[in-house]
Amino acid sequence: MTGTKTGTMTGTSMLSVKDLDVWFGHGDDRVDAVQGASFDVAKGESFGLVGESGSGKSTILRAITGLAKDWSGTIAVDGEPVGHKRAKSFYRKVQMVFQDPYASLHPRHSVDAVLGETLHLHGFKDIDARVVKLLDDVGLGNRFRFRYPHQLSGGQRQRVAIARALAGEPEILLLDEPTSALDVSVQAEILNLLTDLRAEHGLTYVMVSHDLAVVGHICARLAVMKDARVVEIMDVDALRKRRATHPYTQDLLRNSIGA
Repeated sequence: MTGTKTGTMTGTSMLSVKDLDVWFGHGDDRVDAVQGASFDVAKGESFGLVGESGSGKSTILRAITGLAKDWSGTIAVDGEPVGHKRAKSFYRKVQMVFQDPYASLHPRHSVDAVLGETLHLHGFKDIDARVVKLLDDVGLGNRFRFRYPHQLSGGQRQRVAIARALAGEPEILLLDEPTSALDVSVQAEILNLLTDLRAEHGLTYVMVSHDLAVVGHICARLAVMKDARVVEIMDVDALRKRRATHPYTQDLLRNSIGA
């Protein structure tokens, strides 16, 4: 499949998910969180996963990153199949930004410590210069370098989380509801930042959201999930023109405001 936004992608698939099943527990306690999910994301594309809470969209991201251990099917990154154990090189290519920026940052580590440690783990040497560059890239600047999470607003904490994800110079960012924990006034700033960063760094995004307006702001295409399954894949132009074919997607559109 190809996207609809001119200049955002090539024909090369950066992420491929085929017949993905993800489950939790075993035997009578097994819960099938994702069933038969398939989609491709082209290099440089921004792709959305939408659906109600519990539909399986965040679980797909967790399977891609290795946080969900029980899965079957095929996950390929830049043409290379991913096994159940991730090599260190995988995390140089794929990084994730979580929903709650406060929970994802250590409360007793300064911004400098968070970014410096991440850069060190990725094997970089020029850490001071890279910390400054990362802070500039996410619109914070050097004055935030030695602050702690409790000294930052929600939007500033999420900018630090994005900077940490960018530290290893990844090609793919997985975005798990990256604005849902933020004030409405800050959400657009973070979405605009993510749009700018994708253009500047040639990044590929997969964004999970329950908000069609958010997905419409940043994504070229999206997959709609219901009850652990992908029920429809559509481009954002069809979304805006309300040309959904699946009844569930039509319901989402009817219930959304501004999507």
